[in-house]
Amino acid sequence: MAILIDENTTVLVQGITGREGSARTRTMVDYGTKVLCGVTPGRGGTKIWDIPVYNSIGEAVEAHGLMDASVVFVPGPQVKAAVFEAIRAGIKFVVIPAERVPLHDSLEMIALARKNNVRILGPGSLGLVSAGKALMGWIGGTEEFAGEVFKTGPVGVMSRSGGQTTTVAWSIAESGLGITTAIHVGSEPIVGSAFAEILPLFQEDQETRVVVMFGEIGTIAEEEAAQVIKEGRFSKPLVAFIAGRSLPAGMRFSHASAIIEHGRGTAESKVRALQEAGAQVVDSPQEIAPAVMKILER
Repeated sequence: MAILIDENTTVLVQGITGREGSARTRTMVDYGTKVLCGVTPGRGGTKIWDIPVYNSIGEAVEAHGLMDASVVFVPGPQVKAAVFEAIRAGIKFVVIPAERVPLHDSLEMIALARKNNVRILGPGSLGLVSAGKALMGWIGGTEEFAGEVFKTGPVGVMSRSGGQTTTVAWSIAESGLGITTAIHVGSEPIVGSAFAEILPLFQEDQETRVVVMFGEIGTIAEEEAAQVIKEGRFSKPLVAFIAGRSLPAGMRFSHASAIIEHGRGTAESKVRALQEAGAQVVDSPQEIAPAVMKILER
């Protein structure tokens, strides 16, 4: 099994004729993702990789029926309009790889999504991959690389770092294990699906036996995840690492969302909250895979 996407998920690509949209669509299709069509205003009637392109989502839905998910490869200032179009068309899962989305646009998109029972991944998400089934976004690189890194197995991965999403999955594969689904939640200050919303999904997935969380200083995402555990909404083993633990308060680290302010979002507060909830917090990324192996051996 997997969470959010699998081999049966039907996908629409918004901005499919752009450089990134075209290249990433090729990777998604090669991996096995069921990309039915794409949308680029003014390019309707053309094809990319033999995939039909439409001028609007309305035209695409009329031709193919309502799709399960959309991935939005458009520049940051255009993201809100594209996401609004997807939500209003009835699509229930939207992946947003774009970065530098205006903050108020993100707030409006997430508010509209919640009102319509739509899940957003991102903005600034590298994407997600369900091993051997499907991938959406920038994640994976090429079909061959994705096949080597994202081996099928019992470990769920979620991360605030796009690059580390892949690195963690690779280290797990090198240890002889594999993943169910690996997810980059996004690197923007406001994201549609945080750790706290993803953990219950892994809880429901029968094949996920342990979850790895790659966190960072800044925001209270990890503290919220700890609260989910304390409330009993996630009871499987969780192995966590918090990046940026040596940086002083007020210093930006890696992403726009990774800044410590007024004692909130510190590494200490995150580690304490997670440990109190029963999670295993490791001191370095190199310790993640061995910790997972020990848990599974038990």
